[in-house]
Parts: sequence; structure tokens; C-alpha cells
Amino acid sequence: MTCTGRVLRVIYLGAEALVAEGEFLGYEAVFKLRLRKPYRVPELDREIIRRRTLTEARLLLALRELGVRVPAVLYVDPVEGLIVMEKVRGRTILSAASSLSRDELCSAMSKVGVELAKMHKGGVAHGDVTTANMVLTDSSDVYLVDLGLAKHAEDLEDLAVDVHLLIRVLESSHYAVKDEMFKCFLGGYREVLGEDLTRAILEKVREIRLRGRYVEERRLRSRTT
Repeated sequence: MTCTGRVLRVIYLGAEALVAEGEFLGYEAVFKLRLRKPYRVPELDREIIRRRTLTEARLLLALRELGVRVPAVLYVDPVEGLIVMEKVRGRTILSAASSLSRDELCSAMSKVGVELAKMHKGGVAHGDVTTANMVLTDSSDVYLVDLGLAKHAEDLEDLAVDVHLLIRVLESSHYAVKDEMFKCFLGGYREVLGEDLTRAILEKVREIRLRGRYVEERRLRSRTT
């Protein structure tokens, strides 16, 4: 890594990136390094990594300006595919949910709704809205992290896909309290976006879910014929 930093611990190694914790100029930091793909033409691989790194860094900077709670960018090297961000200290809602009271969990999800709505109001879709990517700090603030799939929304459906993904995550990972968590999320979300836009996005979510059921039903029917 070319920046003045020190990596202390790898916290995630996936197909797309290596994520580690460490120090940068005296700050606790998270290092995200996009990985090379040996099956891609080297020139194309370098360009894809450069473009995606710049896009993520620019979106993080833009969202901070909009007042969205996302990690601050400390350093960017698009050639190396490296972004250094502040480390947001806290627990993910995925890991914290079972130890929170109902009121605490509702408050956290309402704050998620506020932050995602601010992002959507700014025309940005997160792309990976899971409770593993929501950090609840010791001061009870909520940060949205891991914007590797974030993009400028081209239409209402891009925003609805974020909400649809959240519903699916609640159904799979928080089933016992999924309805309450989503209701609390919507309270914060609607507070920022207003009733009309929230209703329009939820209608798109309903269309997405109906399409998904239709595809699944066709798949099941094809297996039995």
C-alpha cells in the first residue's frame, strides 16, 4: 500500500476487495483494497478498478456533504484501487439487534430510515442495504457503510431496490421482529422523504416483490412439468 498507514488486522477478504483495520496519520482507519482479476485483460482490469474506486470515493464525499452519516474518506489511490476511511466504532445492527431492547432497536431502525432517505433524496442508491452494513455507535448514531455497490439512481426503481433488499434481509435475519423493524425504519424514512415520495417508492417495492414471486412460481412449475 502506498499511503502513510499501518494495517493491523484483515477483517474481510472477498472476491472484490480486501478490507482491513489499521492506523492512518494517527487515526483509526479502515483500508479497502480492490483486488486484481487475473482473468481480465490487465488494461481493462486497471481501468475498472480505477473507475470503481473513484466512484465510491466521490459518492462518499458527496453524501457527507448532504449530511448522510457515512465514513469520512482519508485517502484515495485509484491506481492501486485503495480507499482509506475513518473507522466507525460500534456494532452492526445485525450483531446488536438481539441485545437491544425493543425501544432501542426501533430507534436504531428509525435512524437507518433517516440516513437512507437522505441518501435517496440526494439521488444515490446504496446497493447493499443489509443490517451488516449499518453501524450503531456508542452514542446511538447510525452510520451506513460499505458503499462499494452504490450508484447514482437513474429512476425510482433503483431506490425501491434498496428498500426491497432491506425487507428481504429483515425476513431472513430478523424474522421475529421484522415487521416492527420495518415499521420503525419507515417512520424515519417518511420523515425525510415525505408521504408522497415514500408511497411511490413503496409501490415500486410492491411491483418488484410481485415480479419476484412470478419468476419463482414459473421456476417451480417448470420443475414439476
